[in-house]
Amino acid sequence: MRNILLRLAYDGTNYHGFQRQPEEHGRTIQGELERVWEKLFAEEIKAVTAGRTDTGVHAAGQVVNFRSAARIPQEKIPKALNSLLPLDIRILEARDVPEYFNARTSAKWKRYDYRIDNGRIPHVFTRLYTLHEPVPLNVFKMQTAAAYLEGKHNFRAFAAAGSSAKSFVRTLSHCKVSRQGNLITITCIGNGFLYNMVRIIAGTLLYVGKEKILSGEIPKILESGQRPKAGETVPATGLTLTMVNYEHVAPSRIFVDIEENQAEALL
Repeated sequence: MRNILLRLAYDGTNYHGFQRQPEEHGRTIQGELERVWEKLFAEEIKAVTAGRTDTGVHAAGQVVNFRSAARIPQEKIPKALNSLLPLDIRILEARDVPEYFNARTSAKWKRYDYRIDNGRIPHVFTRLYTLHEPVPLNVFKMQTAAAYLEGKHNFRAFAAAGSSAKSFVRTLSHCKVSRQGNLITITCIGNGFLYNMVRIIAGTLLYVGKEKILSGEIPKILESGQRPKAGETVPATGLTLTMVNYEHVAPSRIFVDIEENQAEALL
């Protein structure tokens, strides 16, 4: 049995998240992927994913792995799968990996980007991939607030209410806010994320940008561990899983838009 890694991108708009669900709940990324593999190779597989993206969340660099007895060469797998997959799911890479590799537990860090269209009128061509917020946002204050979230913290206040996580401690090497025209991007890079954590961080920074929360209140919110003190959980539409990394390499060595900082050493 081979252990096969797939790197894929998808538009999550028309899917009920990544994880396979009962058919009556709607299509999922995992369901489509496993269905097409079985059609091609008459073999049932169970894909392990680096991150179970929710309904409406997108991915530019999702990673899965699975066991297979198929004999197709690794370099031919993307073309074979893409020939039958919907056009909003694309396999970018396939390769054989060691037996011990696990897409979720072997990951060193992940990058998520949350995008906000801050124009007065929603942009026609980005509406499926951004949150539209017509109220002018104070990006400088958002950047100041984001800096407090970098490092190793208990992120209980930024986890979905009722989370069953055994530990709420996570490390963010980067939490950055940038602006290009009307497009504001909140970038979070870390060794792991709690359920809805990035969307709650984005919602909190959105409140800071609207001056509903002061930048300096972020440490107190972290210390409180109380979900109601943080901002809203913003819609999934603006969230993209940009990359999952499995090498001992700092994010700043890969992304030109990320500056090296001391928190990288914590990953």
